[in-house]
Amino acid sequence: MIDDPADTAVTPHTDGQRDGAPDDGTPAQEGVREVIARLYADGRAYAAAEAEKQKLRASIIGAGIRNVAIFGIVALMLAFATIVALLVGLTIALAQLVAPLWATLIVVGGGLLMVLILLFAAKGAITRMKKAIAP
Repeated sequence: MIDDPADTAVTPHTDGQRDGAPDDGTPAQEGVREVIARLYADGRAYAAAEAEKQKLRASIIGAGIRNVAIFGIVALMLAFATIVALLVGLTIALAQLVAPLWATLIVVGGGLLMVLILLFAAKGAITRMKKAIAP
């Protein structure tokens, strides 16, 4: 982000005189209308700069969320592939000890048993949450 202050929209100009005073020595008086116009222009410039800053922040946050989502999905896919490889390896290892059909049934049964245990744990967590937030 840029922390440099932005230029104002309207900058008063001087004609080489000290403090904008005219040549005849009388002090220059800026009218209320000019002051309000300059204040309005400066306010618009500030609002535009702030809007640009917020757009930049939003785009940075959006890019970060997109990257996190991509990395998370890839990590989940790799975890799933690793679990599949583990189950295939278990089946092959058990096939050395028992028949291949029995090895497959043992691995599938163990996997389904783990699924049931995890589902019951999730159900228990939901039940505890409902009790905690009940009036």
